[in-house]
Amino acid sequence: MPKLKTKRGAAKRIRATGTGKLARAKGWKSHLLEWKPPKRKRKLRKATLISAADEKRMRRLVPYL
Repeated sequence: MPKLKTKRGAAKRIRATGTGKLARAKGWKSHLLEWKPPKRKRKLRKATLISAADEKRMRRLVPYL
């Protein structure tokens, strides 16, 4: 079986947790921050898990993660 190429854009955005699940950063934090409440901006700092529905597709993009 040949080696699989990793999608580099996905590899820069996704990381594996200790239990092997995939984590990603939350969006909506790049601009238009003035009207967003501080609580919402704080919550956007933390990473979140990739949903189970998307996990199979994401694993194909980063096969060796």
